[in-house]
Amino acid sequence: MNSSDRTPADLLRSALSADPARPLVTFYDDATGERVELSVATFANWVAKTANLLQGDLAAEPGDRLALLLPAHWQSAVWLLACSSVGVVADVQGDPAAADLVVTGPDTLERARACRGERVALALRPLGGRFPQAPEGFADYAVEVPSQGDRFAPFAPVDADAPALAVGGAELTGAQLVARAREDAGTLGLVPGSRLLTGRTYDTWEGLSTGLFAPLVAGGSVVLCRHIGQLDADGLAKRVESERVTNTAV
Repeated sequence: MNSSDRTPADLLRSALSADPARPLVTFYDDATGERVELSVATFANWVAKTANLLQGDLAAEPGDRLALLLPAHWQSAVWLLACSSVGVVADVQGDPAAADLVVTGPDTLERARACRGERVALALRPLGGRFPQAPEGFADYAVEVPSQGDRFAPFAPVDADAPALAVGGAELTGAQLVARAREDAGTLGLVPGSRLLTGRTYDTWEGLSTGLFAPLVAGGSVVLCRHIGQLDADGLAKRVESERVTNTAV
């Protein structure tokens, strides 16, 4: 990636310019058998649509706080980059009552109701499917996002030195996040083209870094595995081989 990149959104733009067709996120859910592979271009399109939803329909502004109540999932990665694109602070597993808006999965709906701002719910069904019936008081992400624009432009420039991510009691600016991701990429031995397999959750910096930011900053890709504990040793070995995995952080 470019040395001038200072936010996660910058990293994604650089990846899109360098090689839009290469894989970026390959997601497995070993409880359901789901597999989704997103190229840089496809992932960036989801990010643009989500950022347009966030900035337009949800009226989010730079500095607003979004409680992100989602597990390790490809759609969670999309929301993290959409927040960075708008300048919204992604507060991972943060307190919805203290947030300006909340994005939740199906298992944390009741907790998310504490948010007095806009509420968005994700069914986390295969292929980004919608809820059979939208939860009361929530916008269904799968219903709202498809009609959003495929290109995104922020109303105001995103400040790389403003808070961008809160996780595990720590808060990082966009520039700090990118710097830490670069350090992690070096520690993990990631280089352009690396394929990192991880089963870590998204509620710690280590999980977020291995599951998205370190591969992105290195010009690599991630094989993100949810419920990897349900995969036996033979199944894991086959996945490493079939996905051409070069590095692991299980």
